[in-house]
Amino acid sequence: MTQGTVTEAAHASAEYALEAIRKYTRAENPSSFLAVNRGNSYFTLPGRPGIIVYRPAGKYLVQFGGPFAPDESYVDLMRAFTEYTVAHGRRQAIIQLQLHDARIHARHGYTVNQVGASYAVDLGAFTVAGTRYMQLRNKISRALRSGLTVVEADYEQWQEGVADIDRRWLPLKGEGARPLEYLVGQTGGDMQRLRRLFLGHIDGEAIGYVSYSPVYGTYDGWMHDLSRRLPESPAGVMEACNKAAIDTFRAEGVPWLHFGFTPFTTLEEEREMPGHSLGFKWLMHYLWENQVVYPASSQLAYKDKWNPTLVTTEYAGFPDGASAEGFVNIWRAANAM
Repeated sequence: MTQGTVTEAAHASAEYALEAIRKYTRAENPSSFLAVNRGNSYFTLPGRPGIIVYRPAGKYLVQFGGPFAPDESYVDLMRAFTEYTVAHGRRQAIIQLQLHDARIHARHGYTVNQVGASYAVDLGAFTVAGTRYMQLRNKISRALRSGLTVVEADYEQWQEGVADIDRRWLPLKGEGARPLEYLVGQTGGDMQRLRRLFLGHIDGEAIGYVSYSPVYGTYDGWMHDLSRRLPESPAGVMEACNKAAIDTFRAEGVPWLHFGFTPFTTLEEEREMPGHSLGFKWLMHYLWENQVVYPASSQLAYKDKWNPTLVTTEYAGFPDGASAEGFVNIWRAANAM
């Protein structure tokens, strides 16, 4: 790859991005597979291995994670993309920096703040025995007694049912809700071959599913990504799908099940970077306490059901200072505004 401009690099293949995330994902990044989502753009440099993933939103280019690159080209890519953004009259915001990325960006003068956390379960130690999991076990049992069958599904065989669930699921999120993009995964397309789909059906009608994407790095495994159900589906469908997936992964010796990024959660003073913005920090705490942008508490409650044992702080970064405008455009890129 020798592309060095956004115009050209936008045509960098998702296959090249896939190669980069497989080779250069930092140990704690569970969401790197989102780099190959349809609709992403890519920035590369001549003679430098690695890639930067981004989407435009308003006046901003919103970068996903740090550069997926080896140490020798990481900083070159980081600086070059920031310089390119400025040269073209745009501004830059970065979402889902991991700890390693956050430290490098902070050392180079970027303003870096906590923005949430990701959660994961050690499948080698996982169990649903005991009183802690009684409600979870009962919920799954009730769903199965309603006639639910959970299968690991072939997407091509079930894609009409998946599409029907997607259409009917969105109104559950409230009036005017739009499906999130960019910071969540997808189904279908060329990269579907690398995902796994666990689907619940009653008498052949698909009523809910959970899609899993691969996780690379030290904590390799699968990430619980999209989870959707029909409005009239019985309670416990998502839990039953996930439990079936866990049973399958454990039998395969998969070490980790990740639950992905939840904004505004697990914000802790000792995890802030040097030079962080006090105003941006206040905003993150405000959004957690008031739940006005994203239902973070309900998302966290679902993840807590599975007793995650690994919590990974995630960060946002800005080369010219954190701002509410930058934050708004991160969410605009994600189709949340």
